[in-house]
Amino acid sequence: MVEKLAGTARAEALTGLHGWADVAGRDAIKKSFQFRTFADAWGFMSKVALAAEKMDHHPEWFNVYNKVEITLSTHDAGGLSRRDIDLAKTIDKLAV
Repeated sequence: MVEKLAGTARAEALTGLHGWADVAGRDAIKKSFQFRTFADAWGFMSKVALAAEKMDHHPEWFNVYNKVEITLSTHDAGGLSRRDIDLAKTIDKLAV
């Protein structure tokens, strides 16, 4: 089972992420991305979907036209885990 990050481990894991913020009322993080067009946003989501499938860890997301909002939390752990940090780093690389 995946362990929930807490205390110092959680704080240290989050220092390596840029633009990700805590979600109010949940042990989760989120980030918003904006692209030039809907096609660019959809292409980004497709890349994230393939990476997430490979990692066997899937994001919550919301898309309207050229905007994508992604929320990460590990349901099995009851909150933020190392898997979320790893996926956030992968997502950031794909957004470039």
